[in-house]
Amino acid sequence: MTDVATPNRLRHLAIIMDGNNRWAKQQGKAGVSGHRAGVERIRDVMSGCKKHGIEALTLFAFSSENWQRPPKEVEALMGLFMSYLKKEAKKLREEGVQLRVIGRRDRFSDRIRKAIVEAEAIADHGDSTLVIAADYGGQWDMAQAAKQIAEKVARGELSPDQVDEELLGQHICLADLPPLDLLIRTGGETRISNYLLWQAAYSELHFSECYWPDFDEAQLDLAVDDFYGRQRRFGKTSEQVLNGE
Repeated sequence: MTDVATPNRLRHLAIIMDGNNRWAKQQGKAGVSGHRAGVERIRDVMSGCKKHGIEALTLFAFSSENWQRPPKEVEALMGLFMSYLKKEAKKLREEGVQLRVIGRRDRFSDRIRKAIVEAEAIADHGDSTLVIAADYGGQWDMAQAAKQIAEKVARGELSPDQVDEELLGQHICLADLPPLDLLIRTGGETRISNYLLWQAAYSELHFSECYWPDFDEAQLDLAVDDFYGRQRRFGKTSEQVLNGE
């Protein structure tokens, strides 16, 4: 188990859960079976997060661009999302995990919006946090933050001179959680696909060849070990970091 007293320790992990369709094709199955298998991996990763003392886990479940996928696949994804919310909320509460869903909600059906609200109300507090990013995009996130600030300026609550990086960051999703430390993408792709663009500014990136349905606790251990093997400088020199400056 990782020593939680380690400086610059891993407190917030985000994952792009990629490779479900390719895994299903590899197995000779329909694409939706890959997404179903992927849902099961969430439990493994959450168990690993607890072992490593990770306080927040943010999962990219459905991007703003995923609406462009075939209608049948989108319908299947919505069904899995609804099922997960209904089945897991009580378990999360029992395990001391708060559930939060980020992203747009206006494009979801009334049933899904209701399920989100009910699940968040059931698992409304805990020692750790599970965030599900659904109909989420990093560009949307920054745009909605800018809109909120612009409205405050228009109402006279803020002056343009007060708008800076710190203020914008306060309006970005997850501003109240620990800064993002590590972003993992499974499936072999090496891009972050409009995910947590602001939050990932200084996070470490780990790209795994493993498809998400095969990404288990052992794979997470490898990524965590990789994280702790790096030197995080945040713009400083290696010497400054080593000297504790």
